[in-house]
Amino acid sequence: MDTTDDDFAQMFELAPVSLWLEDFSGLAALFARWRAEGVSDLRAFLCADRARIAQCTRELKVLKVNRRTLELFGAADQPTLVASLDKVFRDDMLDHHVEELVQLWNGARSYASQTVNYTLDGRRLDVSLQVRVLPGHEAAWDRVLLSLEDVSAREQARARLERSERYAQGLFEHSPVSLWVEDFSAVKRLLDEVREQGIEDFRVFTDVHPEFVDRCMAEIRVIDVNRQTLTMFRAPDKPTLLQRLPEIFRDEMRRPFTEQLIELWAGKLYQQRETVNYALDGETLHVHLQFAVLPGCERDWSLVQVSLTDITARKRAEGYLEFLGKHDALTKLRNRSFFDDELNRLERKQVQPVALLVIDLNGLKQINDERGHRAGDALLRRMGEVLNKGTPAPATAARIGGDEFAVLIPSGDEHAAESWLATLHELVELNNQFHSGDPLQFSIGMAISQPGERLEAALHRADAQMYLQKKAFHASAERNRRKESAGP
Repeated sequence: MDTTDDDFAQMFELAPVSLWLEDFSGLAALFARWRAEGVSDLRAFLCADRARIAQCTRELKVLKVNRRTLELFGAADQPTLVASLDKVFRDDMLDHHVEELVQLWNGARSYASQTVNYTLDGRRLDVSLQVRVLPGHEAAWDRVLLSLEDVSAREQARARLERSERYAQGLFEHSPVSLWVEDFSAVKRLLDEVREQGIEDFRVFTDVHPEFVDRCMAEIRVIDVNRQTLTMFRAPDKPTLLQRLPEIFRDEMRRPFTEQLIELWAGKLYQQRETVNYALDGETLHVHLQFAVLPGCERDWSLVQVSLTDITARKRAEGYLEFLGKHDALTKLRNRSFFDDELNRLERKQVQPVALLVIDLNGLKQINDERGHRAGDALLRRMGEVLNKGTPAPATAARIGGDEFAVLIPSGDEHAAESWLATLHELVELNNQFHSGDPLQFSIGMAISQPGERLEAALHRADAQMYLQKKAFHASAERNRRKESAGP
């Protein structure tokens, strides 16, 4: 059956896409004139004076549009549409139009592009444009067919997706915690292989084969990290960080990572725990780790997010508070509370014998009165240095009062106590030589616990001995003052 011109006209009119039949012969003549005037780079020529783009557009004559075109642009009829072309082709469409004109200038007789038009009521249309100079009209360009497909919905969806991706990337990059995106698929394969071997108690397996944990750690692939990660781990850039991962994940991290593997083995794909990493400058970082296999990746663990919150400051504060709970802040010796607990512990364990020594600084009150508490505190710190150095474990040295100290030597007989006391005198002598000013002087009492005797009773005996020395010290000091007052 022959196809008539009426059939073509009907297909043109009823096509589901916007069709335009146009006459580009005026544009062809304009291009010929510009070439004759010496224009060779059309893009540069048009961009130098944007009025030339409008000049090109005015040379395009619309011969016919179909029904879909009128619907798309909200025009009642073709004359209305043609009279309003300045509303349809404007703004950012002109930038796309330059590239279309350049293609025609360079000899293309058909091309495709994506551009922007506007409806008569001002609504933006993203359109996919196809342009073809019809056969037989290649010389004059007097018959050109244009098809426009409205892709606004697709472009809006793409723009929403881009905004969503930028938003997600922004949240990732600017998060105040360290974020890692990792691939654990190789780790899953290793766990599956072990399971296929019939292993049921994975914890025992990791205890027997610690090298398996190291192998799993080596198989983790880091896909991306955020800015806070670089700051936290003292890395100048991502490539440096990724090249030096063995410096970050090592030593104390192995035990928590083993626990992480054990939980993964049990199917726990979201985990959190405290662990230790290391910055590239060697600093130990205490971190709170949250681990999650991302939705959709449960079968292969190919995408995992790990967030690390730096809790180093908190851990240090906790450690310091724990230290203060058992130590004297000024001298760094154990405090009275720890000393009492240790006394009770030795008694419960029925450790025998125990050497107990009670020490009291001589002249501290006078120094505080005459030279101030700073001078007195300095003397106390020096006594702490001496006792810390001269009292190795399991012996315990403690500050149990303002200027009073005590030492416990478990399983210490009189010989052990005398040996400790000789060491103390040597250290005090060295300390007095090193420090100018007030010398360290002390009174000391010693007792060795007897079978069946409460340690508290032995402590009282040592305390009584110390007070006898203290009394002798004060009596001697008083005689010296009287001699000085009496004069020669």
